Amino acid sequence: MTGLASYLCFFATVALTYGVAVLGLNLQWGAAGLFNVGVAGFAAVGAYVAAWITAAPAPAHWGGFALPIALGWAGAMLAAAFAAAIVGAATLRLRADYLAITTFGAAVTLQLVALNATALTGGPFGIAFIPKPFESLADRPLAFGAANLALVAAVTAIIFVALERLTQSPWGRVLRALREDEAAAASLGKAPDRFRLQAFVIGAALMGLAGAMQAQFFGFIAPDNYLPVLTFQVWVMLVLGGSGNNRGALLGAVVVWGLWTLSGTLLAAMLPGAWQARGAALRLVAIGAVLAGVLLARPRGLIGERATVSRHVVHTGEQA
Repeated sequence: MTGLASYLCFFATVALTYGVAVLGLNLQWGAAGLFNVGVAGFAAVGAYVAAWITAAPAPAHWGGFALPIALGWAGAMLAAAFAAAIVGAATLRLRADYLAITTFGAAVTLQLVALNATALTGGPFGIAFIPKPFESLADRPLAFGAANLALVAAVTAIIFVALERLTQSPWGRVLRALREDEAAAASLGKAPDRFRLQAFVIGAALMGLAGAMQAQFFGFIAPDNYLPVLTFQVWVMLVLGGSGNNRGALLGAVVVWGLWTLSGTLLAAMLPGAWQARGAALRLVAIGAVLAGVLLARPRGLIGERATVSRHVVHTGEQA
């Protein structure tokens, strides 16, 4: 039973780190309608910055300041927000497919930098020995897992409450108004570019935090962790759970991570060794099939966006 409890703590902790990234994407897409396909890039920025700040000095890469983990997470959020501000300032006037292509290109560029800038990131070998929270409990797996789960759950809860208040505030209602009818919102003095940039930066900061949390929890990062499949996972979590609803975002993260883990276990058990690499691609097919089935039954996801009058706030003249 102890082994099962330890695994459940591990599962829930990883699911919640994904949940933080999904909450960030929900702010960008669900509230502001920003089609960001660069999730993996912002997660990579957060992970590497947290590793540089908290890891011990190492000759293989830059950084290694051995500072507290809290500073690493704060630095990860600031670095991801700064990267998003640069990308957003140059691209947020684009719409739909054009914005998606641009953010995807930014993510691929960041992943290639991580792969090739060996002196900065360790190159393909990545960064190891990243300190974990509660390392003193590592010899007691259940206590270690429970402590990490409690920490990640507390951070996720704080973010959830903050986003709930933010999206229900006049600022959040203006975001949804811009998403629904930009011309009407702009005619009443709202600045679309400013509001969108703010949402993009805050969402990317949460993606950077998610990357940092995973880096600290696993203790190792490498460029292969930030391939486009990570963006695919986060988008599926949001769409399946229900975009525009923070509860749906967290539920989607747990459900999809469960399906991802279960499908990997089943494929590993069912396929011979020579087919394991090919079988990994079947996980994407399986998750895609599940997503299609859910959307056929519930087009707005498991928990769709709640209908409110906030999307019509532009007609009230309320200021944010």
